[in-house]
This record gives sequence, C-alpha cells and structure tokens, in this order.
Amino acid sequence: MVIIVFFVAHWQLSVFFQTFFLHRYGAHRQFEMSKGWERFFHLCTYASQGSSFLSPRGYGILHRMHHAFSDTPKDPHSPENYSNVVTMMLATKHTYDDFAYGRKQPEARFDGGFPEWPLVDKLGQNWVARIAWGTAYVLFYMKFVTAPWMWALLPAHFVMGPIHGAIVNWCGHRYGYRNFDNGDVSRNTLPFDFLTAGELFQNNHHKFGMSPNFAARWFEIDPTYQVMRVLNMVGIIDMTGAQKMRYPARGTDTEAAAEAKSLAA
Repeated sequence: MVIIVFFVAHWQLSVFFQTFFLHRYGAHRQFEMSKGWERFFHLCTYASQGSSFLSPRGYGILHRMHHAFSDTPKDPHSPENYSNVVTMMLATKHTYDDFAYGRKQPEARFDGGFPEWPLVDKLGQNWVARIAWGTAYVLFYMKFVTAPWMWALLPAHFVMGPIHGAIVNWCGHRYGYRNFDNGDVSRNTLPFDFLTAGELFQNNHHKFGMSPNFAARWFEIDPTYQVMRVLNMVGIIDMTGAQKMRYPARGTDTEAAAEAKSLAA
C-alpha cells in the first residue's frame, strides 16, 4: 500500500507542478505571482519531478513552438510527424536539451519571460543529482515493496516528467473528441482529466492558449484550474491582470470566455 500511495502522490504532484508552474505560468504567463511564491513553486517543481526535472526555459520554448507550429513539420512533438510515441519523445528530448543546455538559441519570439533560478535549474540538469534522486527512489522501494509486481512501477519515477509529456502530446493529438476546429488535430482525451491534471484538454487549449481554464464545456473539469481558483482567492496568484506573452496562440481570453459560455448553454 505504501508503494501505491507513493507512486500516485509522485505522479499527481509531478504533473500538477508541470502544468501549473512550467506550462500555465512559465510558458504562457496566464497569471502572476510574487517573486517569493515563484521561488517556492520553482522549488516544488524540482522536488516533485526529481530526476526528471524539466527546466522552465527548455520546456517553455518547446511549448511555444508547439503552439506556433501545431501538428506541422516544425512542431517539436506532434504525433503527425512520428510513427510511434518513443521516437517522438526521443526527438523531443534532443530538441529540449539544445535549448535547456543553451546549445542552440530559439527564434526571438519564443524566448524570454521564463522563471529563472540558476541554482535550481543547474541542479536539475546535473546528472549526479539525477542519480541521487534515482537512488532515493530505489532505496524507498527496497524498504516498502511487498509484492514483486510493484518493482514494475519503479522506472516511471526516473522519467516521470517525460512520461507526462508523452501522454499529453501523443494522446492529446490522437484520441478523444474535438470542440473546435483549430487547424490541427488536437483533441480532448478525457472530460474529467484526473490523469494529467487538465493537460489532456488539448483541443480547448490549442483554441484558447491564454485561457487559464483548459475546460470549455459544462461537463469538462480541469482539476488544476480549480486549484488555481483557490490560490487566486487567497492572494497567492493573480489571474486578473496577468501579462500576456506575445507569441502565436489561437484565440484570446475574451473569446475563450464567450465560447465557453455558449458551449455551456
């Protein structure tokens, strides 16, 4: 039971901070927060992702490119360009590494505005630290495993962040239903996205890239947005006056609200 709780907790915390901090804040700036809270959530993202920590800069650049070139040959991680999810994610890793490690510079329109904490970002890219995280996961399993099949869960802890990315970018452009014609193949995979905390509302998000609520219809539930509403209410984040990043994303917040209202009617 301890292993199951640990796995579920690691999964949910990792994907929450990926969508909340790296995606909605780092890549899109859908809300604002103080520098102190930014540092807090930056550290939480590192702690939750552990050995598979994704730097805000590397993640943000790839995601902005994904919106600008969605499902075209220039999209860094579209299933339209690859025969299977493994080759897609290996190619994504190479592109991510180029930007995360500063080997290449992106187009100017995709750069800037990311949360930066050099100490944590360098630690997150350090292989000694990654091995230390992996060792901690192994030791935890050695202590609490009660059945042989539980060991099959262990490898997922090492690459938790990329696993979430693979699910979102493959399933979110392959399986499910569509609310909007975005000019791409994005889909909403789950009406209640308990698996990736709202990330599988890809069709909605590709229509309205700056809307903090990835759900659009009355039956759709975006768990991360519900948390964000509470954080906004208590003053930890501010969703009312967020600076809008200028990069190619389809739709505006005003349009998103109007469309969501009409769909809910």
